[in-house]
Amino acid sequence: MDKRRIVYLGNKASAFGGTVTTMETLIGLLRSEGFEVVSASSKRNKIMRLLDMIFTFFRNTSRDSVVLIDTYSTQNFYYAVTIGNLCRLLRIPYIPILHGGNLPERLVKSRNASWKLFNGAEINVAPSQYLMEKFKAEGYNNLTHIPNVIDLQQYPFKNRTRLEPKLLWVRSFSQIYNPELAIELVQHLIQNGIKAELCMVGPDKDGTLQKCKTIAADRNLPVTFTGKLEKQEWIDLAVDYDIFINTTNFDNMPVSVIEAMALGLPVVTTNVGGIPYLAKHDENAMLVEPNNVELFYKAILDLLNNPAKAEELSKKARSLVENFDWEVVKHSWLKLLKA
Repeated sequence: MDKRRIVYLGNKASAFGGTVTTMETLIGLLRSEGFEVVSASSKRNKIMRLLDMIFTFFRNTSRDSVVLIDTYSTQNFYYAVTIGNLCRLLRIPYIPILHGGNLPERLVKSRNASWKLFNGAEINVAPSQYLMEKFKAEGYNNLTHIPNVIDLQQYPFKNRTRLEPKLLWVRSFSQIYNPELAIELVQHLIQNGIKAELCMVGPDKDGTLQKCKTIAADRNLPVTFTGKLEKQEWIDLAVDYDIFINTTNFDNMPVSVIEAMALGLPVVTTNVGGIPYLAKHDENAMLVEPNNVELFYKAILDLLNNPAKAEELSKKARSLVENFDWEVVKHSWLKLLKA
C-alpha cells in the first residue's frame, strides 16, 4: 500500500526557545521512512501560530492526506479543536496525538468540544496507558497506544556502580513541573550533611526560571542553570551526574524521564499522571508523592546508601526503554499511516 501524505500540525517549540517537542522528533523519523510530511507551526505568537496551521492545512490537505494534530490540555487544546473542525467539515481524516497529563480534566471541563474533536477522529494516539484508560472511561473507543519514541543510539548507557549526590533535572521551567522542589531538595540534603549539587537544564516557560535562580542565589545553594541545551549537549552533560529527579505535579509520559533511563541515570520521580504506568517503584525507578521534599530526600538517601540497588534499577530501566526505540515503535506508525 502507498503511504499517505501527512500534514502534521502542532508546536515546533524549539524554533521559539522551547525544548524539542515529540512532534519535531517524529517528523524527522517519519520522513526517514519515506513519508512526505508538511508541518506547522514554528511561529512564536499564538495567534500567528494558529493562522499558520490553518494556512498550512488549506494549502496541503486533500482526501488522500491525513492530518496529525498534537493535542494538549491547556490553551493549545483550541488549536486542535479548530483544526479538527476544519477536518470534519472538509471530510479530511485526522489523528490527534494526545499529550499532557491534564488532558483527562480537559475531557470533563470542555466535554462538548472534546467529544467532537476526539470522537470525530479517525483514531486517537495515546502515548501512555494512563491516557488510554482515562479516555476509555469517558466513552472513547477509537484509541490506539503508541509510546513516545527515542532513537536509542543517541543515548549511551553509563553503568553507575558508585553514586555521588549529583542531581540532574531536565524540563522547561514551568510551575506545573514544580522546579522549586528540586531546589528545596538540594537544601534539605545539605542541611542533613550530604554534599549535594544540582544542575537544572531547560528554557523558561512562565517566569519560573528567574524565580528559581533567585531562590538558589538567596540561599547560596550549589545549583547550576544551563538554560536550554540541544539534546546532544545535555546527553553529554548527563555523564557528570548520578541521579535524575523529576518533580512535576502533572505529567503524561515524559520523554525526559525515558531519556534519563536510557542513559543509565537512576530516576526519582513523582508518581503523578501517566508516570506510574511507565515506571514501577523499586523496580526501575523510585516513585514518590508529589510536592514532598522529605520523600524525595529519603529516596535519594536510599539510592546513595544502596548503590547495588541503584545499579539494578538503572539496568531494568534501560531494558524498559528499549521498547521505545524507533526501530521498535515505527512498526505501529507504519501500520497506522499506510493508506
